Amino acid sequence: MAKAVKSVFFCQECGYESGKWMGQCPSCHAWNSFVEEKIRPAVPGSRGVGGGAPGARRSGANVPRKLSEIEFREDERVSAGIGELDRVLGGGIVKGSLVLIGGDPGIGKSTLLLQMCRHLTADGQKILYISGEESLQQIKMRANRLGEGAGEMLLLCETDLDVIQGEIEKVKPSLVVIDSIQTMYSAELNSAPGSVTQVREATGVLLRIAKSEGIPVFIVGHVTKDGSVAGPRVLEHMVDTVLYFEGENHAAYRVLRAVKNRFGSTNEIGVFEMAGDGLREVGNPSEYMLSGKPEGASGAAVTCQVEGSRPILLEIQALVARTSFNIPRRTATGMDYNRVNLLIAVLEKRVGCDLSSHDVYVNIAGGIRIGEPSADLAVIMAVLSSYLDKEIGDRVMVFGEVGLSGEVRAVTHAAARVQEAKKLGFEKVVLPAANRKNIKEEGIELVFVKTVTDAARALRL
Repeated sequence: MAKAVKSVFFCQECGYESGKWMGQCPSCHAWNSFVEEKIRPAVPGSRGVGGGAPGARRSGANVPRKLSEIEFREDERVSAGIGELDRVLGGGIVKGSLVLIGGDPGIGKSTLLLQMCRHLTADGQKILYISGEESLQQIKMRANRLGEGAGEMLLLCETDLDVIQGEIEKVKPSLVVIDSIQTMYSAELNSAPGSVTQVREATGVLLRIAKSEGIPVFIVGHVTKDGSVAGPRVLEHMVDTVLYFEGENHAAYRVLRAVKNRFGSTNEIGVFEMAGDGLREVGNPSEYMLSGKPEGASGAAVTCQVEGSRPILLEIQALVARTSFNIPRRTATGMDYNRVNLLIAVLEKRVGCDLSSHDVYVNIAGGIRIGEPSADLAVIMAVLSSYLDKEIGDRVMVFGEVGLSGEVRAVTHAAARVQEAKKLGFEKVVLPAANRKNIKEEGIELVFVKTVTDAARALRL
């Protein structure tokens, strides 16, 4: 007798599985996110797990091997033709890898992949671009806007996984792009495209193709309202690399960040600028972030943040104004709000700066976000500069972590930060005294400080 079809409820936000419907997901705490899906039992003797006679070995099945017998070689990489993308991927595209790119709608995911395909096609690679959201004419319009060079790229508008798998086996391309994974579906499943089951099945099929054929596959994933990739969390576990394309809609720059990478570091970022002819690489993010910095203005301090192996100079702006209310206001943009409040408390306690009757606004110019504590000293100096209405200096850079006692602690990659400041023409750097032994840079004035008070004296505040 055939087994009955089983009903299972999945959370559309995180993929949590339950035998009954629930109003709130116990995993991600999302409301009204459960959907019912029908699960058919596996047919005995099929290709699924457990098929075949007991004890029988399938043809071509893997057998255990000793670690000492396995030959190791460096992963062969192919350049994507875009330096910033190669940097984030760890040096290039690895054959047989499965890469997931997520980001807000309109951020530039499809544009970046189309530019990559254009460069690879110009190098003689056979590229298959599969779209489930746009027509062939729409892709052609965007390709014409990006420029010539992608005329030999193969385009396919299809959402059926069986058809897509057959075309990949027939064409045997050097690289496959899937735009997007939420539009793909398998006819063997009863759920709608974009559901948890369909996304998981589609990713599994593409993973088998990438590993068995050695074809790198790039898939585009939609994101939820909180910024994570839509679909089950297992989607990110199945792929080799997860890239997020970040950026504000009103800002011209875009940041490509790796949150998972089996073939490289997850600390590298790629910076792009959105233009009329597509995405342009920003080779010098420091110069780009400091463009438009006012000269001779108080409340502005330049610091350096290290993303992976890349130091980036940023401008921290602070505005201190007398409050009109009983409770002063504190605002932080681009930095942790609680961290800013802590630094303001250190400034009041250790330097003797009374801000109880003043509003304090802190902003990171350019829209980028700072996550490391090396910007603590620059934030304090910017707030103090605005409070005293004294400028710090246009060619001065400040960095260092600040403790609750007002001490300035050492930070990592201090030499790289100083070298970046020297390259951009800065004349003076205020940094922790604990980093003295790691820096031997000449041609730039280095001021080593132990406390916040020492830093204020060095900047004549």
